[in-house]
Amino acid sequence: MLVKSELNHRIPRDLRSNLAWRADAMRRVLRDPPAAEFYVEACRRDPLFFINGFAWTYSPKECPTHPKQPFVLYKRFQDSAFLDILEAIGDHDLLIEKSRDMGASYLNIYAVGYCWRFFDGFSGLFVSRVEDLVDKPGNPKAMFWKFDYLMDNFPMWLLPVGYDKNIHRSKLHVENPENGAVIDGESTTGNVARGDRRTAILLDEFAAVEFGHRVLSSTRDATNCRLFNSTPCGTSNAFYDIRQTTIKKLRLHWSEHPIKSKGLYTTDEHGFLKVIDKENYPLDYRPILDNKLRSPWYDKECERAASDQEIAQELDIDYLGSGFQYFNSRNIEKAIRDQARPPDYVGDLEYDDMTGDPIRFTPNPSGSLRLWCMLDGDMKPIASGHKFSAGADVSAGTGASNSCLEGFDITTCVKAFEYVNPHIRPEQFAKQSVAICKWFGNAQLIWESYGPGSQFGAKLQELKYSHIYLRKRDEALSGKQSDIPGWCPTKEGKLVVMGTYRAAVERGECINRSKEALEETLEYIHLPDGSIEHSRALSKVDPSGARTNHGDRCIADALAWKLLKERSYVSVEEKKEVPVGCLQWRRDRIEALGRKLTANGW
Repeated sequence: MLVKSELNHRIPRDLRSNLAWRADAMRRVLRDPPAAEFYVEACRRDPLFFINGFAWTYSPKECPTHPKQPFVLYKRFQDSAFLDILEAIGDHDLLIEKSRDMGASYLNIYAVGYCWRFFDGFSGLFVSRVEDLVDKPGNPKAMFWKFDYLMDNFPMWLLPVGYDKNIHRSKLHVENPENGAVIDGESTTGNVARGDRRTAILLDEFAAVEFGHRVLSSTRDATNCRLFNSTPCGTSNAFYDIRQTTIKKLRLHWSEHPIKSKGLYTTDEHGFLKVIDKENYPLDYRPILDNKLRSPWYDKECERAASDQEIAQELDIDYLGSGFQYFNSRNIEKAIRDQARPPDYVGDLEYDDMTGDPIRFTPNPSGSLRLWCMLDGDMKPIASGHKFSAGADVSAGTGASNSCLEGFDITTCVKAFEYVNPHIRPEQFAKQSVAICKWFGNAQLIWESYGPGSQFGAKLQELKYSHIYLRKRDEALSGKQSDIPGWCPTKEGKLVVMGTYRAAVERGECINRSKEALEETLEYIHLPDGSIEHSRALSKVDPSGARTNHGDRCIADALAWKLLKERSYVSVEEKKEVPVGCLQWRRDRIEALGRKLTANGW
């Protein structure tokens, strides 16, 4: 929908002057009723003139004694936001991610209301997670309550011709008798809008919708424009998933608000105070220097908040922090800055398909194996005297998630290699893993034994690779080792493994060179039952090509670190080289000949 503002400059923005302008407009129409046509046409031509001149908002927080306030947009961010929403209507999807109390719900509802008032045949749909949040009399949080507030406070001459609220406004429905426009309401069942046709669908606080993915599916063919409006609520929801796509986005962050951002400051690259809004920064103020964007208003809100998670969700537009992260984001960001770097080599390691023996490493910018180590002239790792631990997270190989092999140098505690491939089957991944482990001097290997890991383990047994982890119960006091290969991911065992790895990363003991692997740690969250789990994220920018990221690198890293800390290698008998021509060499030859003669019946 093409929109532009031509007359808005005529309306003052400060409260006193704006109220005076509105009163003058009412007096003009009383003196000269045909003047109403001028104002109606001006509103039709200029949506900002419509909002700033005639819209009202309910604001008991800012003004408890006079909660009815003129809805005057902030030029700094609300003008452009309102026009962006109108441009999306009828044309394309738009995701509005916001800090709390930025006027986003009113902007969206009033944009739909503007279209309902002035565009023939407009058909809108209000959607929220429960019906009471769509339409409930007396509930200011309900979407239709806000719409009614807009209509109820219009001057009579700005309402549609013939509009009677008692006739044209019913439960979950409003009709414009002048142009046939309608707005309906629904709650977010999995079949919302299925088979429907709408100019626009507004989905409010979409991150909190339980059946979000089904709603995405059911609304896709119903309209060209879905307005997804929400604060973050972690990463395990459809709002976060749709945000990861190429959808157009509108971001309303508290730092754009002219009142909340007064005295805006942050921390510079040297850890010192950097004042952004020097004009309003208090001279005697004691700042909090934590690399975040802050202001005195923000600092006060942080003091009032119950948790960091609340701040991440309500103010920071921080999807990871709003989901009760398991790893500390600041420590991980520091690890990324201090440790992560591009690999020294990227390529593919060829191997014998029968034995899993490595053949040659071929550099390839699109390869699945990344190395943080030096190679010799024969393109083999220079690792004399070093031992390595390798952790594997095995996927089904269908492209939905990654199979990962992560390896650390036990001597230096630095990541040496990372293999990531979403399309390799468990049996083939076992061969590739054996080849990499042999290439790194028979690195010890650990993997999850359940699911695709059982196929992976069976193939390892077939290949007779014996530098493997033999299961023992992490929570047992005795720590007595059993003879069952592979790691069993019990709830308690996972807490131990992930907790040990988290502590190592955050203390800087574990040097993880992979930026992607460190980023994946931030997607692990606490669950109400005390366990931890990865919060599924769709279509991250990931060189592996997996359609979905399940934190596979993180699991593989944690397992490799478990081996590194235990340093419990199962020995493999190495055959000693016997010099040609010596006594032992001659005895071996005679014994071999004797065995051959016996086998032939001599």
